[in-house]
Amino acid sequence: MTTITRNRIIAVVALLIAGAGLAFVALSNMGQNLVFYWTPGEMLAQGSKAYGPTVRLGGVVQPGSLRWDAAHTHLTFRVADSDKPGAPSVQVVSRETPPQMFREKIGVVVEGTFDRSQTFTSSRLMVNHSNEYRPPKPGDGPDKWKTTVSAPTAEAR
Repeated sequence: MTTITRNRIIAVVALLIAGAGLAFVALSNMGQNLVFYWTPGEMLAQGSKAYGPTVRLGGVVQPGSLRWDAAHTHLTFRVADSDKPGAPSVQVVSRETPPQMFREKIGVVVEGTFDRSQTFTSSRLMVNHSNEYRPPKPGDGPDKWKTTVSAPTAEAR
């Protein structure tokens, strides 16, 4: 067998393996496991296609929409495309405790489902934050922080 024939056989086998893998992905039910990432405007534009599948909804917590009931672990807020008035927004309901950084006008990504009542039920809430480091402003250094550590007492020694 010559080198050219061997290389052609290897190329044909590689193409067959790649084709079989592509056919598996195309014909299997992998589409049911996909999670879409949409903004509120994109999700509302989908209409009835947005009802049911698991979606990641990304946007900004709309000012004045945040309601937190700690006693019942019930959180409601609106996610909008931007914090500007009139931006498309969606009502979100969550039963989990929000992250410590969660507040109005902060970027969030919520994972869950959208229903016909135009409510997004979240099963996961994540806060977007910047990767940019900003040093403390003058006067905000460690010398201004309050400490709660006290010296050990004679009994504790």
